[in-house]
Amino acid sequence: MEIKGSVALVTGANRGIGRAFVRALIEHGAAKVYAGVRDPAAVTGADLVPLRLDVTDPEDVAAAAETADDVTIVINNAGIASGDTRLLEGSFDGARQAMEVNYFGTWAVCRAFAPVLGRHGGGALVNMLSMTSWTGRPDFPGYAASKAAQWSLTDSLRQGLREQGTLVVGVHAGFVDTELSARVGEPKITAAEVAEQTMQAITADRTEVLADEPTRLLKAALSQPPRR
Repeated sequence: MEIKGSVALVTGANRGIGRAFVRALIEHGAAKVYAGVRDPAAVTGADLVPLRLDVTDPEDVAAAAETADDVTIVINNAGIASGDTRLLEGSFDGARQAMEVNYFGTWAVCRAFAPVLGRHGGGALVNMLSMTSWTGRPDFPGYAASKAAQWSLTDSLRQGLREQGTLVVGVHAGFVDTELSARVGEPKITAAEVAEQTMQAITADRTEVLADEPTRLLKAALSQPPRR
């Protein structure tokens, strides 16, 4: 689909990958970009429309869908890392929060905006996933599980929204150079690279982005037996 002249919403838009998505949409000619954030005062830029949106708050989600009833592209980027949940000890609180934000929050936004996209010819729905959608991480198992659930949801949405003509895109990447991964000492791709590859996928009607080499290698190896 065409990005030029579109109306877009990005959740978690005030930093990291979300901010990169916002800039990429504007650079590709989007006519209006709603910046969905918990605190609208955090949004800077005259070319953005601040929109209060805590994806875990049903009232916020409903109000956002009513306000941004002209969107043709929705990018679900809001997420948390939940690195404080350990595999074999401690509280599950972080993992539960990851599910609330990354999985249920994305699901809530998709439910609210699917009819809006349908009224405007289908549009595009983009979910920011991870290479951990396909692999466990004993160092942050709660986050990995939430991304696996989010990937399954994305596939369900792709099938469920096909008849209304909505392009559903899953964006997978390894570590991205943002505050979220600041503690990780592994190679990272830039947020701008992830955003640009996503714009290319939207314009080419592609349903999947494999943003970096580790992700591409992992996807190719999924048919192999699990490593011991």
